[in-house]
Amino acid sequence: MKETPPRQTRIDHCFKALRERGEKGFVAYITAGDPDLASTFEQVLVLERAGVDIVELGIPFSDPLADGKVNQESAARALASGTTLNGIFDMVQALRKKTDIPIMCYCYMNLLFAPGFERTIKRGARAGIDGMLILDLPVEESADYAKPLNEVGMNNIVLITPTSPDARIQAIVRHASGFVYAVSRTGVTGMQSKLDSSANDLLKRARKATDLPLALGFGISNPVQAAAAARHADAVVVGSAIVQQFHQAGDSRAARKRVGEWMASMVQAVKE
Repeated sequence: MKETPPRQTRIDHCFKALRERGEKGFVAYITAGDPDLASTFEQVLVLERAGVDIVELGIPFSDPLADGKVNQESAARALASGTTLNGIFDMVQALRKKTDIPIMCYCYMNLLFAPGFERTIKRGARAGIDGMLILDLPVEESADYAKPLNEVGMNNIVLITPTSPDARIQAIVRHASGFVYAVSRTGVTGMQSKLDSSANDLLKRARKATDLPLALGFGISNPVQAAAAARHADAVVVGSAIVQQFHQAGDSRAARKRVGEWMASMVQAVKE
């Protein structure tokens, strides 16, 4: 029986438009609920005004194995403020009255599985979530979860790393949609002083395995690094640096405006 082709999401349309314009994409990560969901709502709108193409919402989790210090602390603040997955979905549903920007979730499997995977992703799709990046879902089990994501109209976004052998990259991308997230270095998220030399090799190997757009992330924290990453990838992902900027600036309209101005310089570096 032929597999149903995935429905086109906002993420798919975004990358198609970027290709047509000859532009690179900018994916911005923030932790949902840091410092609270009302602030996250405003942060998404700030990011959109700064020119970001896709927003990646980190779902706060008590045991974030792929996250460095900045994002761990951000998740702890979000959990302390009472953030829940249902609350995040409600916030996104409200956001959809203001913006059509593609929104994906960066999530750990337990948060989706414990309340019932299919029921949870259906709720997320109704809210307006376009894709899921499930950090701790092994490739050996991914087919079982990629299918229901496809059925509700969500992209199954996957991670590949510099230590992934070519055969494993091919297996990982087989059930992917939307784009492939290439990790620029081994280890956890966090700001770095320079891009790892293994990043370009990973992108070259990934190009042989998939026609999906490739986004490069982990460690990118300034315009110079962002521009360097954009030379080889289809999109750049920036996370910890944005989380830190919002946290240090403070939770006010003026503070968010300052972060927006900094974000605009990051986006410009990718687009030039």
